[in-house]
Amino acid sequence: MRFPLGILCAMLAASAFAQNATPVGTWQTIDDQSGKPKAIIQIVDEGNGQLSGKVVRGIGEFDQPDKRCTACTDERHDQLVKGMTIITGMRQDGDTWDGGHILDPDSGKLYKCKMKLDDNGQKLVVRGFIGVSLLGRSQTWLRQP
Repeated sequence: MRFPLGILCAMLAASAFAQNATPVGTWQTIDDQSGKPKAIIQIVDEGNGQLSGKVVRGIGEFDQPDKRCTACTDERHDQLVKGMTIITGMRQDGDTWDGGHILDPDSGKLYKCKMKLDDNGQKLVVRGFIGVSLLGRSQTWLRQP
């Protein structure tokens, strides 16, 4: 009886690890200036090998459902930030995801993006940059249940 239970536990652990081996899921962002939780982002697989992410909601003082992206210069100009797709075109390349873009809805600026999982899939290091990835900034997002 112990042997099958051990196999079941191993299978469940492998399944949990496989679920966290991709950025697909719900993430909490942290504000760069205050260090406070800022937003919940939902990353999904578009079904074509690409990931995208949208703003689900703000957190605390950043929960402003009527906030619009007035600084955006593309088709998102003046759209509500809540529900807005801010990550597009991310493709897996080994243990990283890149080739896509991320929008900063506060500044309206669009950056190239790279993402990498950390801490057994519980953290996502998101790097936005212009040109080469050395010229940018990184944020660490926390996986949400």
